Amino acid sequence: MGRLRDGRGTLRVAGGATGVPVEIAASYRARTRGLLGRDGVEGAILLTPAGGVHTFRMRFPIDVAYLDRRLNVLAVRTMRPGRLGLPRPRARHVLEAEAGAMARWGLRPGVRVTLEV
Repeated sequence: MGRLRDGRGTLRVAGGATGVPVEIAASYRARTRGLLGRDGVEGAILLTPAGGVHTFRMRFPIDVAYLDRRLNVLAVRTMRPGRLGLPRPRARHVLEAEAGAMARWGLRPGVRVTLEV
């Protein structure tokens, strides 16, 4: 996967969901803004490069998936607003969605996702 730019794409989970809309936040400004100030998210947002996240000033709980450089899922966590997530040493990307979405999509450690931009 080459260097990504801000924009939109489609996420596919191996053995799970297909066609999940994803917003790509690759610039510093887009990564910093992330989901702050929003009341929800349609699909997911991919922060890249990123190794950790926080949920300060967020309005809703989120699922967070830490991905390595090949888009393999390293860990999935649900975070309530006002939390600081520990950075994952091998993580290069972070996928965020509304709490509960990733379980519905079949996203769990060891699964690989693909991104179509």
